[in-house]
Amino acid sequence: MQRNASAHWSGGLKDGKGTLSSASGVLKNTPYSFSSRFETQPGTNPEELIAAAHAGCFTMALSGQLGAAGMTAQSIDTTATVTIEKTDAGFTVTAVHLEVLANIPGAEQAKFDEAAKNAKEGCPISRLLKANISMDAKLQN
Repeated sequence: MQRNASAHWSGGLKDGKGTLSSASGVLKNTPYSFSSRFETQPGTNPEELIAAAHAGCFTMALSGQLGAAGMTAQSIDTTATVTIEKTDAGFTVTAVHLEVLANIPGAEQAKFDEAAKNAKEGCPISRLLKANISMDAKLQN
């Protein structure tokens, strides 16, 4: 299974503008720019999208882990916070913090903690953040 999304950019780093689109149509020419990424201008940015992907992935993984442990959540709410900092190497994602609130009547804390740990380790987006990345780059003149 493969999923894809695309980015288009015109102009320089600080004065340019771009759009993001996904094959599903959820993102369709969604604007992003230097200002929406590093300042406060409206629009999305790659780090926000990583946070959304990680929160969604982890939440589904946790639901699966809870099911395997004989628990069903009435609700799971996850916020992923991606931290990007300027380092000697340039802007770098330095951390992702997951904050989870689960409503599971009658759940035992130890079983929940184990399910959350397994979900964090098993979430494909968690693993992606540690994965090798391949690339084919072509220049069109």
